[in-house]
Amino acid sequence: MTTSNSSLFLLSIIAMLILAACWIPRINAPAEQNIDAGLKRSLATFATARALGAALSVAQGTQVSVEPGGVGVTFAPGQVLQPLNELVDKFADVMLVASVSFGIQMFLMKMGGHEAVAIATSVAVVLWWAAAVWRGGGTWVARWSRPLLVGMLLVRFAVPLTALANEAVYGAFMAKDYAEVSAKVNDADRKVPSGVSDLPRVKGSIWDILRGWKDILDNVKEGFDYRGILDEAKDLSARIVNLIAIFVLQTIVLPFAFLWMAWRSARMLVGSFAAEVRCR
Repeated sequence: MTTSNSSLFLLSIIAMLILAACWIPRINAPAEQNIDAGLKRSLATFATARALGAALSVAQGTQVSVEPGGVGVTFAPGQVLQPLNELVDKFADVMLVASVSFGIQMFLMKMGGHEAVAIATSVAVVLWWAAAVWRGGGTWVARWSRPLLVGMLLVRFAVPLTALANEAVYGAFMAKDYAEVSAKVNDADRKVPSGVSDLPRVKGSIWDILRGWKDILDNVKEGFDYRGILDEAKDLSARIVNLIAIFVLQTIVLPFAFLWMAWRSARMLVGSFAAEVRCR
């Protein structure tokens, strides 16, 4: 078999494989499961973020008014949680965007799996094969068949392949970190201080008033352990940033990277063999 004949044979094999892949039933099923799993993770994390934000808002809004000896003082110890509360609000916004991203991927995959897309891709494959083996390389078929096929390949296969690759990367490098960090964040709302207990009014001598102030300050300190809260907030902030990084990678960075690689691979596959056959 000569070089030109072998190139034509290989091109025909590739065309038949693409045609077969277009019509394989439920070829998108594994990718749908992966996207659905990612969507459930993002929605569960979004719900956790909103619950944590609500608990932090309650704790942050706690105010304590005391009147020892008739002197009125208002404490707002919960304000120490404001930076963490703002971070949690941003975290919830990111989780909502991640959920929308998974929803868009699911919609695009269902659209790519429609029978009309399979028919259009099959027609593009036939035109591409005909343009490659036809000596009239300057015709409109030859000019438009390659970009048409590249576009249809992306519509039909890019999203499922991207979902499979994305989930493989997640399982290999991010799943363990997600499980650990998510468990810590889920447990965080139980560690948010609920406030300060009711404080009695103090009356009597100067000594009683001063001792009452000490009891009040001890009560506030017990209800809001500032050092412990700040340490917990610092640890929780780091874990939230890790979760944001995981979902940004999985819903924005990696999908675009895989789509770019799919586009480059489709162009190389469609262009190289067709050019080789036409130059025989």
